[in-house]
Amino acid sequence: MFTGMIEEVGTVEQVNLGQYSAVVTIRADAVLEGTRVGDSIAVNGICLTVTELSASRFSADVMHETLNRSSLAKLLRGSRVNLERAMPANGRFGGHIVAGHADGVGKITGIRHDDTAIWYTVQSNPEIMGLIVEKGSVAIDGISLTVAAVTNNDFSVSVIPHTFRQTVLWERRIGDLVNLETDIMGKYAQKLLSPAAPHRQSNTITKDFLFQYGF
Repeated sequence: MFTGMIEEVGTVEQVNLGQYSAVVTIRADAVLEGTRVGDSIAVNGICLTVTELSASRFSADVMHETLNRSSLAKLLRGSRVNLERAMPANGRFGGHIVAGHADGVGKITGIRHDDTAIWYTVQSNPEIMGLIVEKGSVAIDGISLTVAAVTNNDFSVSVIPHTFRQTVLWERRIGDLVNLETDIMGKYAQKLLSPAAPHRQSNTITKDFLFQYGF
């Protein structure tokens, strides 16, 4: 599990493409401290397992499913990526629950400055947009952000200067694809409320029930 609080920006040194998968090697510093082979590191919000490790870089396999559902397929040598180690049990929870499993990608359709804040508008498919709620949480390329506005087709976030400078957001341009992970609580609520839920008992969980208990 991750929190969406980016620890550092790394640089892709190598991408070895297979028929359906890839191996990426990333130069890093902070996220290597205490890391061992087999540990998890989120790369642009995608949970990857460290398969090789040295003092200044790590390698990880990227499976076919991951390449299909994320923007990692577009990584090139020299690409800069957001990095976060899995959250330790005694760590601070500064963001929100991020599993590192992207729901899909979105396209940046707008970037504007509002005093010190930078607003990004992201367009995505109906399945993802159905789980985006105003003032809820979303992970964009692994960054925990609060949704500031939502329409049927897109949503917007307002980014503080620190987040802008300390992540790859400052490199993003209109038209770029970003990895999106919606709030896991919303996914569970949607599943439980779905008429097609396999073990759903009638009238057990309703919207009124969820509101009553703070959801």
